[in-house]
Amino acid sequence: MDGLRELLEAARANGLVSGHFRGLLHIAIGRRVTKLDGTKISDGMTWRPLAALLKTLRFDPEYGREVGADPDTLSPRDRERYWYAVIGMAGVDSSQAVAEAEKLAEALKPLGYLVGPAPAGLRTSTPAPKEAPATPKRPSGEEEPQKKKK
Repeated sequence: MDGLRELLEAARANGLVSGHFRGLLHIAIGRRVTKLDGTKISDGMTWRPLAALLKTLRFDPEYGREVGADPDTLSPRDRERYWYAVIGMAGVDSSQAVAEAEKLAEALKPLGYLVGPAPAGLRTSTPAPKEAPATPKRPSGEEEPQKKKK
């Protein structure tokens, strides 16, 4: 947890949180993070410890606005509960979170952090809809078979 704490502090100190908050939550929860030398920082953490860590680090509640949270209405006195609600609203398993995390991962490399790939099953874009199979056409001289009457 100390390594993830360092990562969150480094991201905040370098101005990487604003505009990438959903991606930061995605990385903190579901990605493997290592230092450039291979030292393991984190394999991810659950929502509750992450909410407690955001409270401990005194993250600005205004970051919650990026995911649609209103700091004035969500648990104004209990910041751990507030951050837990924000994480729930963030959609950390969405394609948008994965895309933000990919951008943030590139920005974290110069700071000495390598972020692993997204968990299996998550993708950055929605696949194109499959076309319905075409119905085979009958040759021009052939009639359509008639249904049997019961």
